[in-house]
Amino acid sequence: MLDSQSALIEKINRLRRERGALILAHSYQSAEVQDIADLVGDSLELSRAAAREDRARCIIFCGVHFMAETARILRPERPVHMPDPNAGCPLADMITARELAELRKAHPEALVVTYVNSTAEIKAQSDVCCTSANAAQVVNSLPPDREIIFIPDRNLGGWVAEQTGRKNMVIWRGFCPTHNRILERDVQEARAAHPGALVVAHPECRPEVRKLADQIASTSGMVRFCRESPAREFIIGTEVGMVWRLGRECPGKRFYPVSELADCPNMKLTTLEKILWELEEMSHPVEVPAEVAERARRPLEKMVEILGT
Repeated sequence: MLDSQSALIEKINRLRRERGALILAHSYQSAEVQDIADLVGDSLELSRAAAREDRARCIIFCGVHFMAETARILRPERPVHMPDPNAGCPLADMITARELAELRKAHPEALVVTYVNSTAEIKAQSDVCCTSANAAQVVNSLPPDREIIFIPDRNLGGWVAEQTGRKNMVIWRGFCPTHNRILERDVQEARAAHPGALVVAHPECRPEVRKLADQIASTSGMVRFCRESPAREFIIGTEVGMVWRLGRECPGKRFYPVSELADCPNMKLTTLEKILWELEEMSHPVEVPAEVAERARRPLEKMVEILGT
């Protein structure tokens, strides 16, 4: 098994050099995919890296479809490929363009704040995008008297409302199935098993889970918090793949998943074999219609403008 995996990795490394490919992997990917990647990060970190990197001739994006779309939008002239085009995101699919249009019609003066975990078509109908790391900052930057439509994640939206004190938010009913599987009892049981560990939860978690956490943070925020904290043990309330990344980036500390059920099946569709096949055949390019990409780029750029980076 080890010999066959070594041969697989050798083939991937040879082809990535020949193709001039940059391999990007989300923090929720399997351990072996994270290990083969040039960069591991959250969705926006990876998309911005794809936009900045000038040496790569193409991108192999190991994540889910909306992430690869965002990379394509930010650098439209560079090919972006997915090892498995079936790797979608249930959260991103929980609102359609028609539903958003109807929501805007019902709230004609509202500004639409869209979580980057959304399709290009939805971003194209939005005023500004946000990430889980900057959602509260983005909302705070908007006029306080303007109603806000926040899509598509109700848990993140509820957390933003708590953080900002904003009362005029219309929050869509979508949710991340993986984060929603984390329950209050999971946190209680994990604390009992690891009484000295701090609980770090993603804002996509249920509100009752967030209330039990010592820290609420995005995936990139989790890395910073765990690296800087004097604590040695952490219970991680997000997708289980994050535990591997934290272990690599915070040596000497121990990390425990709050629940083994917090495993995203779409993220785990990507395998080393599929990465190799895509490098060989380049058969799954990600395409975004030019008109959609142009409109979707504006709310992403608006977010960057607000953040001043």
